[in-house]
Amino acid sequence: MDYISTRDALAQPRSFTDILLTGLSPDGGLFMPAVYPSISNELLDQWRELLLDDGYAALAAEVLKLYVDDIPEADLEAIARRAYRTPVFANEEIVPVTRLNDQLHIGHLSEGPTAAFKDMAMQLLGELFEYELARRGEEINILGATSGDTGSSAEYAMRGRDGIRVFMLTPAGRMTPFQQAQMFGLDDPNIFNIALDGVFDDCQDVVKAVSADAAFKSKYSIGAVNSINFARLLAQVVYYIATYLKVTETNDERVSFCVPTGNFGNVCAGHIAKQMGLPIDRLIVATNENDVLHDFFANGEYRPRSAAETHATSSPSMDISKASNFERMLFDATLRNSDLTAELFANRVKNGGFAASDLGGEEVMERIRGEFGFASGTSTHADRVATIKRVNDEFGVLVDPHTADGVHVAEQLAGEVDTPIVVLETALPVKFADTIAEAIGKAPEVPERFADIMDAERHVTDLPNDAEAVKAFIADAIEATNV
Repeated sequence: MDYISTRDALAQPRSFTDILLTGLSPDGGLFMPAVYPSISNELLDQWRELLLDDGYAALAAEVLKLYVDDIPEADLEAIARRAYRTPVFANEEIVPVTRLNDQLHIGHLSEGPTAAFKDMAMQLLGELFEYELARRGEEINILGATSGDTGSSAEYAMRGRDGIRVFMLTPAGRMTPFQQAQMFGLDDPNIFNIALDGVFDDCQDVVKAVSADAAFKSKYSIGAVNSINFARLLAQVVYYIATYLKVTETNDERVSFCVPTGNFGNVCAGHIAKQMGLPIDRLIVATNENDVLHDFFANGEYRPRSAAETHATSSPSMDISKASNFERMLFDATLRNSDLTAELFANRVKNGGFAASDLGGEEVMERIRGEFGFASGTSTHADRVATIKRVNDEFGVLVDPHTADGVHVAEQLAGEVDTPIVVLETALPVKFADTIAEAIGKAPEVPERFADIMDAERHVTDLPNDAEAVKAFIADAIEATNV
C-alpha cells in the first residue's frame, strides 16, 4: 500500500511506517492511501464471524493488514491484541452498542483509559510507535494539539514508552477541570503539557507551523498523533466496521452514523469506511455553536472563523473552526485533484475560505451529499441539556454533552433517513460534570479508576501563541532529558 499527499499526488509515494512517523506531509498536505482496499460481501461475512468468535482485536488486525504491508502480519496481530484488551478497556467488547429505540443506537467508544473515543486510536498508535521505533533504533518527539480529549488519550497511550516524548498544546482555560486534571496531573518525564494563550485552532496552527519547518522537524524528530496522522483514522475505521456488524444481521442492510465532530477526523474515518464498501447510508455531521462544517454541508460555504469568533461551549472538544481532516474528504470529492486541494487549503482557507463554486462544479457538492452520503445539523447548549435529561429519563442512558449533540442532530434528521442511525459516543459524562448536573440535577458518578484524579499536582507550562516560543521549549526539553 502506497500513501500520497493531498497536495501533491505525483510526489514519491511513501510506506505506512514512513507516514506513521512523519504525520504531516512536507508540502503541508495530509497523507492518504493511493487506493482504498475493497470490502466484499465475503470479507464482511468472515469479519462478522471473526468479531463474534475472536473479538475486536482480531478484527482490528485484519483491517490493519489491508493498509499495512511493511509490518509482518503476525506482528500486527500482536500489536492489536496489546492495544485492545482489558483492563486497558473497561468492557471486554471494547465497543459495546446500546439500542435506544427502533432507529437510534449509541456506539460506546469511551471504555478506554481516559474515558474518550480518542483512546480507540491512541492505544493502537502507542503500540505502533513503540514497535517501529524499536525496529529502527530511533526516537520520536510527538507534537500535538488538543481541544480536550486527544491530549489525555495521547499522553496515557505514550507515557513511559521508550523512545517517545509527547509535547501537547492545549488552549489555556478552555478545557473542563476534569480534562485538565487528566493531562496536567501526569508527571511522567516523557510528557510535556503546554497551555497556549489562544483557542484550539491556534494550537493546531502552531503544530502545523512547527511541522512545516523541515529543518527543525528533522533535527528533533517531530511526529504527530493528531488526526493529521493517517494511522489514527485507520484505527477509527475499525469501530465503524465493528459497530455495523453488531447492528446488522446481513450485509444487505445499511446503517447511518451520526458523528459529533469539530476537526472532522472521526467522521472522516467513516468516509473512508464507506469508500471501502462498508454499507453505510448517511454520514451525519453533528456540530455545536461552532457550526462551520454545518454551514458547508447545508449551504456550500466553508468559512473558517477567527479565534475571537470561536465560541466556548459546553461541548468544548468541538470548539473548532478549522477542520483539518476536511481536506482529506475534499481531496476525494474533487477526484483527488491535488492542485485544487492545495489551492483551497494552503491559500483560500487563509483568506476567508471558499464556496461550492470553487470546488470545480456543482457535481462536487452532489457527490458529497449523494455518493458520499454527508448531511449535517447543529445544536445549542439548551438542546444539549434537554437531550441529556430526556435520554436519561426515557432510556436510562446518561450521555456527555458531545454525544448529546449527536443524539439531538440524529433525531432532527431521523425522518429523512430510513436506516438505523448509530450515534458515536465521544466521552463519558464524568468529564463534563457541570453540564450533567445542570441537566439531571446531580453530578455523574465517578468511575472507580478516576476517583483520585482531581487531587494530583498539576504539571503544565504556559506559553504565548507563538510557534518560535514552542520550538524553543521543545528544543530545551529534549536537550535537558538527553543529559
